[in-house]
Amino acid sequence: MRIATGLLAAATLNGATACSASDQPAHAKAQATVAASTRPVETFTPLLQQALPNAKGKTFTSAIVAFPPNASALPHRHGQAFVYAYVLEGTVRSRLDGKPATTYHQGENWVEQPGAHHVLTENTSRTRPAKLLVVFVSDTGAKLKVDDPKS
Repeated sequence: MRIATGLLAAATLNGATACSASDQPAHAKAQATVAASTRPVETFTPLLQQALPNAKGKTFTSAIVAFPPNASALPHRHGQAFVYAYVLEGTVRSRLDGKPATTYHQGENWVEQPGAHHVLTENTSRTRPAKLLVVFVSDTGAKLKVDDPKS
């Protein structure tokens, strides 16, 4: 958690705006929806959101994504956002469409290119939580996560 707190503090000192429940845009308030299965789902907690001054029309957003034991996310996309994920705690298995599943442990990270289809994200433990620090560089105003339609 030290990394996320340091990121928030450093960005705030540089004039960034920290997110709070009352000033978040609607897309940043989104919590994961209940999956059709009985597995728990992830929660999304925004930390910081700021327009990038040197990249017109782009926004930087950081968030903590927490996975309770045995939790999984619904298949989803992040629109045209570039995504960076860092495992703060636990172990997460991830798979992008067309690639093999990869297991990431605390301290490991990955990126997702714009338009990527994230078909699997899950906490591999049935007893311990997992947490990610996720950073998005997205089009200003775009939704950060869009779950696949239910079949």
